[in-house]
Amino acid sequence: MSSLTPPERLARDLDWNLLRTFLVLAESRSVTEAAERMSLKQPTVSSALKRLEDRLGKRLINRKPGKFELTAAGRMLYDEAIDIHGAILRLGTAIRDVEDEVSGHVRIVMASHVVSPLVDTTLNRFHKNHPRATLSIEAMASRAALTAVAARRASLAICLVMDRSPQLEYRRLFREYFGLFCGPTHPLFGKKAVSITDLAGHSSVSFVTDQMGDALRAVAEMRAEAQLDSRIVGTSPNLEEVRRMIMAGLGIGPLPLHVVREDVERGRLWRLPPYDSPPAIDVHVVWNPHAKPNRAETAMLAGLINAIETTPMERRIYS
Repeated sequence: MSSLTPPERLARDLDWNLLRTFLVLAESRSVTEAAERMSLKQPTVSSALKRLEDRLGKRLINRKPGKFELTAAGRMLYDEAIDIHGAILRLGTAIRDVEDEVSGHVRIVMASHVVSPLVDTTLNRFHKNHPRATLSIEAMASRAALTAVAARRASLAICLVMDRSPQLEYRRLFREYFGLFCGPTHPLFGKKAVSITDLAGHSSVSFVTDQMGDALRAVAEMRAEAQLDSRIVGTSPNLEEVRRMIMAGLGIGPLPLHVVREDVERGRLWRLPPYDSPPAIDVHVVWNPHAKPNRAETAMLAGLINAIETTPMERRIYS
């Protein structure tokens, strides 16, 4: 009987849990953060990393005071581990899918301000056509949503896009427009003769992606034009929480015009200038063409793309 080669011994002896821990470490900023994400103690995570490095004979993460980054070997292992993780996640579903009726789970990650009849209609049709399939929808910042899709932890994302990755596919779903608003206790609430200069110096709240180098850059430029206080007093990746902070009087903040129309009509929010040429923000469907989707994921993506292709762009612009 021939002896095993080093790669064969590694495949036989390597503990998958070490790779799973390494994936979380690679996507964290410290061992402490990774331990918190996995609900483990820091020494446990540090020990797992050391065992993996000892097993591979390579240092995977440079960790010094103020420094925590993957080495060249760590980056290579991260790419391979993502593929392994995706395959394991889909293994059970792939076996269950060997039947006539579409089943499987679809995990959608999306920006919280996604309000679109196309999405709602697609979800309704998907459930009617594939009642055995299951769905989960998680709201998160667009950058985190894109990371989840790239790492194959999510089936698809519906979010904003700043810089396009050649690893992913994109399709514009709709366009929305943002305006600035204040709540009932704000001194500018209810005032009609307000100019943009009247906003100067007021405190503001916004989304975590409302920065010059992020997906809501056009909104950041609108805030800068209004000369709002450069210190944002409250942020959230969730539209409902940004809306709550505006209504609570923390400051002036941006919201999609079509989403808060009823709030304005009911006197819960007050629109502020600029009124002309509000910033346009495109929302995209994003998926990873290198992932191996289950049948439910394939059906959901096909439904969204069909909705996009059969709906003229003018009906996908929400003003």
